[in-house]
Amino acid sequence: QVQLVESGGGLVQAGGSLRLSCAASGRTFGSNAMGWFRQAPGKEREFVAGISRFGANTGYADYVKGRFTISRDNAKNTVYLRMISLKPEDTAVYYCAARMSSSSSYATAGNEYDYWGQGTQVTVSS
Repeated sequence: QVQLVESGGGLVQAGGSLRLSCAASGRTFGSNAMGWFRQAPGKEREFVAGISRFGANTGYADYVKGRFTISRDNAKNTVYLRMISLKPEDTAVYYCAARMSSSSSYATAGNEYDYWGQGTQVTVSS
């Protein structure tokens, strides 16, 4: 079992920045590739960023590339999402997810992940 708790969301003006954190507990954190997803009201959940088991590989959706950075600190059992140049269209609930696959790679499909946090709201005002 892996428990995930996101934090760091809030209200920010367009152009501002936030850093989300996802604290993991339970099974060894370093065993999991991790992902960040988001879901806006009335929209499907979408992939934002992913990071491999030991952080060597990262990937981003086109709509956040160059603005968001995913990282992890396995010693602290935490994965981060640094977001800059935020836009109103980034408004959503952001979720972190852990992948239990034997593969060390992240995935872009939500159904490849086994554990999810409760989400943290990010609201970007124009």
